[in-house]
Amino acid sequence: MLRIELERVSVAEPAQGELLVRVEAAPINPSDLGLLFGPADMDTLRAEGRGEAPVLTAKVPSHLLPAVNARLDQPMPVGNEASGTVIAAGPDVQELVGRRVAMIGGAMYAELRLIRRDACIVLPESATAAEGAALFVNPLTALGFVETMRAEGHKAIIHVPAASNLGQMLVRICKADGIDLVNIVRSPAQVELLRGIGATHVVDSSQPDFRQQLEGAIAETGATLAFDAIGGGEMTSALLNAMETVAARDMESYDRYGSAVMKQVYIYGALDTGPTILKRGFGFRWNVGGWLLFHFLGRTDPVIVQRMHERVASEMTTTFESHFTDSISLAEALDPDIALAYQKKATGQKYLIAPAG
Repeated sequence: MLRIELERVSVAEPAQGELLVRVEAAPINPSDLGLLFGPADMDTLRAEGRGEAPVLTAKVPSHLLPAVNARLDQPMPVGNEASGTVIAAGPDVQELVGRRVAMIGGAMYAELRLIRRDACIVLPESATAAEGAALFVNPLTALGFVETMRAEGHKAIIHVPAASNLGQMLVRICKADGIDLVNIVRSPAQVELLRGIGATHVVDSSQPDFRQQLEGAIAETGATLAFDAIGGGEMTSALLNAMETVAARDMESYDRYGSAVMKQVYIYGALDTGPTILKRGFGFRWNVGGWLLFHFLGRTDPVIVQRMHERVASEMTTTFESHFTDSISLAEALDPDIALAYQKKATGQKYLIAPAG
């Protein structure tokens, strides 16, 4: 049984290099939902608490319990990122008291967060809590895709699904940086959305000629690198096969092992939690791997990471602007009907938790 509740805990006074922040806005990201609900059956959500002590429960199918064995009976605070106002600080960072900061580091679905100064971006005086709430996970992920492309020697990127907040950020980055980007979306409306913000190559997977559209966009851009947030199903397979089909056109003669062009797909999400199905028609020069922001940041030159942070801060209301469907309180986040709404992870629907709400 999954049990989600609000817990009162004590917070220490900030020490050297630490800030005590009153949390004002924290986005609900897909990565947060994975920790919050895990493999729970969302059809079994039930409200069991009352008033100021709400409790949300859900059943976990028995065959899925082994996958989460390590988290059984473990309290796990949620919330990767947030923004808020510094209300107290260590002796060496007193100048930040009263300033609003963006933060990353987990446990952000809380009224107060004690955090290291180096896990924060100090926001401009004019920035609102909502503007600063989502300046780490999506912006740094989008920038991380570009840095990965450069480090691995690719020339263009394929992204799916591309109409999300993150996808729109990636469109703006690639347009500004002169990088070819193939965007895969799921409806004609999403095609118009991305074209409206400057996307050149937008392919609709709901259309009968999706495969032909995809191959055409790959041929125009030379893309051999893809980032897939769907994970399950056959999208990764479709990407590899389309890249191989285009690469094979330039082969001087047939080779039973396929083209020598390296084709890379990174799975960075789990919108489909089913098996990843590979229908192999893409030769032997390919790779499928996982891509996680925190692993990327840990192995990347700190100079590059600092440059990424600075770009996010300077373009927070343009390139990295996020749009939110609604703002809810911590207690409302434990309402079954509201939980079902934000758990859908629907394109264009992103929720913000306001802990003091």
